[in-house]
Parts: sequence; structure tokens; C-alpha cells
Amino acid sequence: MEQITIPIGCDHAAYEMKEALKKWLDESAYKIIDFGTTSSDPVDYPDFIHPVAHHVEEKISKLGIILCGSGNGAAMTANKYKHIRAALCWTKEIAIMARLHNDANILSIPARYVSLDEAKEIVSAFLHTEFEGGRHQRRIDKIISF
Repeated sequence: MEQITIPIGCDHAAYEMKEALKKWLDESAYKIIDFGTTSSDPVDYPDFIHPVAHHVEEKISKLGIILCGSGNGAAMTANKYKHIRAALCWTKEIAIMARLHNDANILSIPARYVSLDEAKEIVSAFLHTEFEGGRHQRRIDKIISF
């Protein structure tokens, strides 16, 4: 089985969760590219989200993970890229629908509002759900062409 590469980035509010997710994903045979941050010292989240979005936009990786306190700022930053569909997910069900119907390619996690166990469930659902296509592709095309 080919090792899947996942870029990940976060701000200070999500640093501890990012580190725990990295370890867990590494144990699950994923290759992680960590774009930071590297501590819980205050930082500006766009500095660590832009590299993840660029990595996915350039198709270096199919999927990426971003985290910040609410997940909103991270998602807003990533969604500035034309071919990025970052989804803010706080349950595994939302993560499944984001992939299934929206072909989301970046998962945004609200680190202050989900537990590590919940985050693992969300990540697992996101990484293991494929885009359904069909009528949903027409909608994705309308997002991209705007």
C-alpha cells in the first residue's frame, strides 16, 4: 500500500492537538509534512495555513489538515485558494459529508471545541471517505468556475 502524505498546519491554540494527531497518523502509516507552528507561543494562523493550502492546490498531496482555535480562520485562509475546499468539521458525520458531497480537500478542525478523541474520529472519517461524484460534481464545478 502506498504511503499517503498529509500536510498539516496550525496556530498556537491547536499546537498540542496537532502534535498528538501527527503522532497518531504516523502510527497509522501516513507521512506527515508539518508546516507548523512549533510551539504554543502566540502566532498568526495564516502563516501556517497558506503552506498547507498551497501544497494541496499544487496537487502535491490530495488532502490536508489545518487547525486553529475555532477552525474558522484556518478555513477562511485556505479557501482563498481557487481549488481548495476547506471544510470546518466538528463531528465525523460532517467530515463524511464534506468529502462525500463537497469533495473537500482540506479538513479544518476547531481545536478548542473538540476533544482529541473526537478529532481522531473526524480525521479518520475525512481521510477514509471518497467523493461521491455524480450530481455533486456539477456543484463543485460551479464553485471552481466562479
